[in-house]
Amino acid sequence: MRLPTLARTAAAVTVTAAAGATVTDASSRWYQRLRKPTWQPPPVAFPLVWTPLYALIAVAGARVLDRTSETDRAPFTRAYGLNLALNFGWSALFFKAHRPTIALAEIAALNVSNLVLLRRASQADGVAAVALAPYVAWTLFATALNGTVVRLNSNR
Repeated sequence: MRLPTLARTAAAVTVTAAAGATVTDASSRWYQRLRKPTWQPPPVAFPLVWTPLYALIAVAGARVLDRTSETDRAPFTRAYGLNLALNFGWSALFFKAHRPTIALAEIAALNVSNLVLLRRASQADGVAAVALAPYVAWTLFATALNGTVVRLNSNR
């Protein structure tokens, strides 16, 4: 993995994380009033989980980009960019727009995008695929959490 590539993927991931943080307010009155499952992690867990996940996404992206052919690099770059946009989009839909149902549909698209990235990573570099696996797992967990919030608040 080359440092310039890692710098580019880290910058893209950092922009995504920062943008997501600007639209996420777990202390908002709207969010506090939502019914949430008992198995939801405490608020402090989310930055503790997302920080290493974002680092792994950056490392995985750099490893794949440095190990793919010129013809495979552009499609991976587009898939990676779309994934980061979907990653941010969920936060914007759920926390900023207060639309958990639409966010649930959006996170389903993010899961598909994650699987595409995981497949492409596994074709290029096994370490990159292993690095993406926790992100894929966490997003599936977040999908279950989002779905449960939708169900628990369906009559509100």
